Amino acid sequence: MTADRVYNVLFLCTANSSRSILAESILETEGKGRFRAYSAGSQPKGEVNPLALKELAALGYPSTCFRSKSWDEFAKPDAPEMDFIFTVCDTAHGEACPVWIGHPMTAHWGVEDPAAVEGSEVEKARAFAQAARFLKNRIIAFLSLPLSSIDKLALEQHLRQIGGMEGTTAKPARDG
Repeated sequence: MTADRVYNVLFLCTANSSRSILAESILETEGKGRFRAYSAGSQPKGEVNPLALKELAALGYPSTCFRSKSWDEFAKPDAPEMDFIFTVCDTAHGEACPVWIGHPMTAHWGVEDPAAVEGSEVEKARAFAQAARFLKNRIIAFLSLPLSSIDKLALEQHLRQIGGMEGTTAKPARDG
């Protein structure tokens, strides 16, 4: 890992309609050119949840040009090589993933699905705001890591710890 390159990051969620889209937009902006963010799903819904786009716009993040797509797009030989892959839903975390080009570092950053919340529009909007906040907190922690000066084992440990921050849906597996 070097300080003078752009890192590719893929966020995975089963439907690729809410959490992974939120994370993609947040990292693309907060990464300030140091990171290129992507998102995909194992079973893409085919459309982005309008409440995810509304939340991104409310927070001042890009909210256009997103699409729900399959993770198969990123397993092809001509796909960008990923440096990091983060699953943001428990379902995608438990699925058999494609073989990724370049053997990227992976971690699970599970966040509750805001699209699954039933109730009033206010309750749904609150769920999207909370998911965005949890994802942004993880992304800011990730961006603070000294990628060019940290060894691989320490980096993997930090990535797992980030996944266990407030709002996690599943406790990460303990080593040993």
